[in-house]
Amino acid sequence: MKSMGRLARREALECYLFIALAVFGFIVFQGGPIGVSAYLSMTDSELVGTPSWIGLRNYGAMLQDPLFWQSLRVTLLYAGVTVPAGMVLSLFLAMLMNQNVRGIAFFRTVYYLPSVISGVAVALLWRYIFNPEFGILNIALRFVGVTGPNWLLDPNWALPSLMLMSLWGIGGGIITYLAGLQGIPTELYEAVEIDGGGSRAKFAHVTVPLISPVAFFNLVTGIIWALQEFTTVYVMTQGGPSNATLFYGLYLYRNAFRYFDMGYASALAWVLLFIVLILTLILFRTARFWVHYER
Repeated sequence: MKSMGRLARREALECYLFIALAVFGFIVFQGGPIGVSAYLSMTDSELVGTPSWIGLRNYGAMLQDPLFWQSLRVTLLYAGVTVPAGMVLSLFLAMLMNQNVRGIAFFRTVYYLPSVISGVAVALLWRYIFNPEFGILNIALRFVGVTGPNWLLDPNWALPSLMLMSLWGIGGGIITYLAGLQGIPTELYEAVEIDGGGSRAKFAHVTVPLISPVAFFNLVTGIIWALQEFTTVYVMTQGGPSNATLFYGLYLYRNAFRYFDMGYASALAWVLLFIVLILTLILFRTARFWVHYER
């Protein structure tokens, strides 16, 4: 018993030693900045100088800030369109990639590669595609007798252009859906066939329920990423034209590093955190009505 007690204490000590570095790193590089950000959100703070405490005044100023509401509206609209569209399209492509045909591994690689390319490189590529004069997209439209719009230069088309571009990076969703589809037992599809069901019955009664956990994962992560969109709009439009693509992350960046108002920028960051938290909690609360787990 004494030897077992010494062994247990030694294992516990080794465990704490192994996780100590990770805990220290979290406190210093994540927990510390989070705490500082919470403090700065309650202050009038520039990038340099001593912050002065103002309480909740930064949060109250947001209610009177039209650019705050514009950035929030643009970001929520972007997420509300791109996340469902990306989920539907990635599921459709995953079902195509799930076919047992020759060369399917090549097509899986091709569809996945865009999702791992640098965001800046992708943004520069799509700036060329959307160019109204010599962009590939408008050239293709001219071949069929259609005059393409000024895409990123038109306030009515700039945000839809970014929504269209977002579908370029759905490779990650395709892979997760594909993993879920390949985990579905073939016996369930055979049972539907025995009962006289066709492809629609298989999809509705087998595929959809069994991949609902994957869809839930893609929905939560998709919303979180969409609400934090920054690189694309920063490279392609800088929030223009006429603030039509003023995303929340870009407005936060402007306040922090262009206007040097770190207090207001920190308050914006915390509001975004609470928005993401509330949406995530709603999704988890409602998941029991449509997410089905195998028992």
